[in-house]
Amino acid sequence: MKKLVLFIIGIFIFLLIFLATDSFYTVQEWEQVVITQFGKPVGEPKVSSGLYFKIPFVQKVHRYEKRLLRWDGDPKEIPTRDKRFIWVDTTARWRIKDPLKFLQVIGTYEQAYIKLDDTIDAVVRDYVSANPLVELVRSSTQVLEKEEKSNVGYPFSQEVGSGKITLGREKITRAILQEASKAMPEFGIELVDVRIKRLNYVEGVRKKVYERMISERKRKAAQYRSEGEGKKAEILGQMEKELKLIRSDAYRRAEEIRGVADAQATKIYGEAYNKAPRFYAFFKTLDVYRSMSFKNSIIIIGTDSDFYRYMKTIPGHGRR
Repeated sequence: MKKLVLFIIGIFIFLLIFLATDSFYTVQEWEQVVITQFGKPVGEPKVSSGLYFKIPFVQKVHRYEKRLLRWDGDPKEIPTRDKRFIWVDTTARWRIKDPLKFLQVIGTYEQAYIKLDDTIDAVVRDYVSANPLVELVRSSTQVLEKEEKSNVGYPFSQEVGSGKITLGREKITRAILQEASKAMPEFGIELVDVRIKRLNYVEGVRKKVYERMISERKRKAAQYRSEGEGKKAEILGQMEKELKLIRSDAYRRAEEIRGVADAQATKIYGEAYNKAPRFYAFFKTLDVYRSMSFKNSIIIIGTDSDFYRYMKTIPGHGRR
């Protein structure tokens, strides 16, 4: 009996805890909440953060973002007023301004993105087809420098320098935003910004543009190579000139040093010869004996030749 009472009490406590957790909910700083009862909204949306109460099991919490949300459309092929077929890639920022109306009309984020796709794509198509390409690429009639043209993108670099700008890209995007925003309040949505993210030619035109780009780059590369070869020849010529100058100067200094050394050697030899002429003659004769080589020749010299005078007489051993 006691165990049954404890079991019932435990179940009761569990139900209380479950009811308590299902009765309270929190709203974060970046959230807004709509409460529905049997599918119908109840009360005002909760847009302030904090802890709130609802009837458990009966009422349901629907949470929506207060922060900005991103929309990225699929690139669309659209002809401009001057009959240039381009791909237009658009992006936008939006937020849920009226969560109650958003729940009643749209309900889910998926449906909201479908509605944004239909609305923004239609407006973008109207404005792109109503303006020439140069209006979509540039925002002013100011003459662009070379670096600024490269930032615009190569496929349109030939277009940015010509044509008169009436509206420009910035004003066109502002007009797209204003036109697309007209239908958003009835869905509880606020469209904050719309931008053209990227423009590009269609595939057929893009191939021709790339071919022209390749030929232009090849021409530039050939020009750079030619200039490089000229610079190389100039540098090599200057290097050769400097090398010849260095070699000439080094040869002159070497000859001067060699001349001074030869003069000093001659002076030393002369002084040594004057001090001991007989020893000098003996030393030079021995040097000749050592350097003689008769591998491929035979020389016949008589014994009375002066060449052997030091071999015929060895000091301390008499005549041999």
